[in-house]
Amino acid sequence: MEWIASMQRALTYIEAHILEDINYEDVAKQVYISSYDFHRAFSFLTGMTANAYIRSRRLSMAGLDLVESDAKITDIALKYGYDTPESFTKAFTRFHGIAPKYARDGSAKLVLFNPLVIKLTVEGGKSMDYKIVQTKEQKFIAVAKSFRNEIINDEENHEIPDFWKECGAKKMTERLCGLRPDGKRDLYGLCTPTEETSGTFDYGIGVLVDEETADFDLTEMEKAGYRFWDVKAGTYVVFECIGENGDCIGETWERFFKEFLPQMGYEMRSETDYEIYFEKKKSGVFCELWVPVVKK
Repeated sequence: MEWIASMQRALTYIEAHILEDINYEDVAKQVYISSYDFHRAFSFLTGMTANAYIRSRRLSMAGLDLVESDAKITDIALKYGYDTPESFTKAFTRFHGIAPKYARDGSAKLVLFNPLVIKLTVEGGKSMDYKIVQTKEQKFIAVAKSFRNEIINDEENHEIPDFWKECGAKKMTERLCGLRPDGKRDLYGLCTPTEETSGTFDYGIGVLVDEETADFDLTEMEKAGYRFWDVKAGTYVVFECIGENGDCIGETWERFFKEFLPQMGYEMRSETDYEIYFEKKKSGVFCELWVPVVKK
């Protein structure tokens, strides 16, 4: 999949249908990408979600309409997808810093938000270390939960970190680590691919199940909220996320979409991606990010 070309086609589609009732799921269908993968790729490539982009474009155009036409505020609100003047006024004020009724004042300053154009640029001076690994089929025992696609790359959302805290407080991660021998109690943050039309994705916290994993009663584990998580064999590109907190994971994903995919001759594969949080931590490394890929 040519991510840069797909995202540009998505932007073109948005502009052509900006006055229609569309959201990121509708756009994803037009470029034949699952809503989860589209939301993630768009947000990391542009720095905003597709829904936020659509909303900003509409509000920018609404401001221009107010200045250049004599249309009623109510009519402009309806034109740009707002059911009531009140909801339009609230969104318009938040975006432009002034209420719609003041937009026609000659001294009013409005925010211009132009259409995005995604271009591939070559930037030097920063290395992006990676390794390509061929993995065998893997099995994990994990505690998992479904999350909305919209939380991806949302700096204000803490649902996944809260999930880690919740599992820690309930000693669920401790129980998982207890199944592994000392020195090999690495925890995996597993993220599943989703159906094209799904509005959610599954995220799990688990440990590897192999010959070194202690025996356990699966029925009892399932009653306690755990399940098996199978991952097919394949090719993975591996990056070290350098930093002190989870922000470095998003930064690594951004570089993966902006730098690795456009230039390295790979495309993303529909399989589980995961983070590895090592029991024996590496200096300066928050985790490793493993992304499934295939050579074009």
